[in-house]
Amino acid sequence: MEAADLPVVERGDAPLILSMPHVGLRIPGAVRDRLADRALELEDTDWWIDRLYDFGGELDATVVRATVSRYVIDVNRDPGGASLYPGQATTELCPTTTFDGIPLYRPGAAPSPEEIDRDRRPYHAAYHEGLSAEIRRLRQRHPRVVLYDCHSIRSVVPRLFDGELPVFNIGTNGGASCAPEAEEIVTRACAEAEGFSHVVNGRFRGGWITRHYGDPGDGVHAIQMELAQRAYLAAEAPPWTYDPVRAGRLRAVLKPMLHRLAAWAADAANGQKGSAP
Repeated sequence: MEAADLPVVERGDAPLILSMPHVGLRIPGAVRDRLADRALELEDTDWWIDRLYDFGGELDATVVRATVSRYVIDVNRDPGGASLYPGQATTELCPTTTFDGIPLYRPGAAPSPEEIDRDRRPYHAAYHEGLSAEIRRLRQRHPRVVLYDCHSIRSVVPRLFDGELPVFNIGTNGGASCAPEAEEIVTRACAEAEGFSHVVNGRFRGGWITRHYGDPGDGVHAIQMELAQRAYLAAEAPPWTYDPVRAGRLRAVLKPMLHRLAAWAADAANGQKGSAP
């Protein structure tokens, strides 16, 4: 693994982590040579999510950002290969098709289980080593930490869901991955955002990151936000152009919402100080 393939970690001191597992565009040469031409378009990338949330530094948030494409290995999937949504269409730990079911690999070139273990899992491990380290670091400073998992997807993907997706898709694994107060902060901000639709624990209830790390009893509150790309892209097709005007309206909702989440997490420390003898 090259240094450029490692996740990027930008440290902040607020009790807020922005995880960006699907923004990576890098594909190692050995993988690239086996992919079909269509796969090289990387159409299922969470396009421009890092730009959309580039205000993280203003919030003193920590950002953990993947550099390797999800087509290499999906760091938001169970490393054991268990499906996030049994009985429903989804993509694997090491995807072999696009969201639309189009093969990613040339005929006969898909990786074997042995190759996945040897060549792909190190990328998965690197992301989670970085993310876990930041959670531990911030938990040493704060009684509770919010892990906000940043995602986006095309508004219409018939293979994965019916109809058009709401703009804001909030996932808390049915309320298990965070405290009700954290879910309420996010839900209220989205519900009050004029011109935007939202749903809580709909088609996307949270991926492996949300489910694995969310542990409210231990002070880690995980929330996934899946955004419909029509809300900030000029078009949901190549070249996936970022639309500053649309994105500005979305950022006007996201930034104060995340500020309130961080303030809520910080209030736990204030409460502890206030209760000390």
